[in-house]
Amino acid sequence: MDILRLILSILLPPLGVFLQVGIGAQFWINILLTLLGYIPGIIHAVWIIARR
Repeated sequence: MDILRLILSILLPPLGVFLQVGIGAQFWINILLTLLGYIPGIIHAVWIIARR
């Protein structure tokens, strides 16, 4: 399941974070980072998935 989340976090970073933690602070931070730049959103999403 983590492989699927990692693939989804590369394609759509907020979706990967949503599947991992749901709608919370980390989800909104990831949306903000993705809007500011796609690469920071990916890095944050992979970090969230790898941390848990």
